[in-house]
Amino acid sequence: MAGGGAKPGVAYGQTDDFSYNIARDPVHVRDFNATILHLLGIDHQRLTFKFQGLEQKLTGVEEAHVIAGLVA
Repeated sequence: MAGGGAKPGVAYGQTDDFSYNIARDPVHVRDFNATILHLLGIDHQRLTFKFQGLEQKLTGVEEAHVIAGLVA
């Protein structure tokens, strides 16, 4: 991620020596999506769209959080 309010040169999180297990600061895809939408100036909690008669969110039905360590 470059520009748009993201911190430059940041490595967020850490894995084990084999890059298989998460060792520190896990990030779920819905949280990463919420962070990208936040950087684009879109409120991820209010952005919905109709799909098969239901109101859907890009971040899913579970609660998503903006990753503060990635936002400048």
